[in-house]
Amino acid sequence: MASTAKGPKISVIMPIYNVDRFLEKCLTTLVAQTFRSFEVIAVNDGSTDRSGEIAHRFADIYDFIHVIDQENQGMSSARNAGMKAARGEYFSFVDSDDYLSPYFLEELYRAVTENHADIACCYYYYHFVESDVLYKYPFRCEGVFDRGEAMKKLLRDTQIQSLVWNKIYRRSLFEDYGIEFPSMAFEDMATMNRVFANANKIVVLNKALYYYNQRGTSTLGAINASKINDFIRATVTVRMNLESIGAYDRYKKSYHALCRKTGLCCSYYVLKMHTHKHSMRGCLHNLRSLWDAIWFYASDDFSPMRNLHADLPDVVDTPEELKKIGLR
Repeated sequence: MASTAKGPKISVIMPIYNVDRFLEKCLTTLVAQTFRSFEVIAVNDGSTDRSGEIAHRFADIYDFIHVIDQENQGMSSARNAGMKAARGEYFSFVDSDDYLSPYFLEELYRAVTENHADIACCYYYYHFVESDVLYKYPFRCEGVFDRGEAMKKLLRDTQIQSLVWNKIYRRSLFEDYGIEFPSMAFEDMATMNRVFANANKIVVLNKALYYYNQRGTSTLGAINASKINDFIRATVTVRMNLESIGAYDRYKKSYHALCRKTGLCCSYYVLKMHTHKHSMRGCLHNLRSLWDAIWFYASDDFSPMRNLHADLPDVVDTPEELKKIGLR
């Protein structure tokens, strides 16, 4: 692809860390995109396997693929580095262990430009890697939504989810408001509401154009106490963001729905963690602490703080820590 003097229309930002099993397929599906005015900013975040080698091999062949090598700093740092290097009018974020329909960029770009929108979203397939089963995400909608409608759907996290990778965004939504990804798990949830809060119009396509590889080492596959605590922190960060722009009262019901969903998901992850550790010691304590925290952070008694995700105490402990203090 020959890029124009003004730069590509879309910058695809792709963090890479130890995904040599999946990376070639991901890059191959990017090369096969029917939309051609794009660049790939591949950020090799200190990979210790062959991921860096694979990324550089593709960059040597295709002039629209650019590789940034950095020491391992995590997914958020890699995405932030990619945004700084990007030249496109729009951003898209692709996880390097996933893959795409060849029409992913074309369909999203057409949707966002024809509707004069700031964000376009599509749906996706879960690809369960070990069993090689595809499952299409079921809660679909479609249409053009104003900010208020889209925010309510986003906060409820069903028809529009706080996933960074199934969308394209006008880059000004990030740059004009100084938005970066925080260094935590579930950073998508902590960030997407800030991006949507500055968008005037959002398009949702009822088409599955992204393939999410569900595997054992993904954020949800390798759940632990630290990630569960970050899930809760990300949810409370949403409230912090809404309060900071004076929008919490408007979206209070939707935020409470998000809290209920977070509580149910984290309850499942607590049970999964204890089962994986072959120890139910302290499980009930974790579940009580979890729900007490969720409802406190949703209540009128809670006053948001600055630097919220850094200041909030942990809610859930590992079975090993609970065993030390003798909880059952």
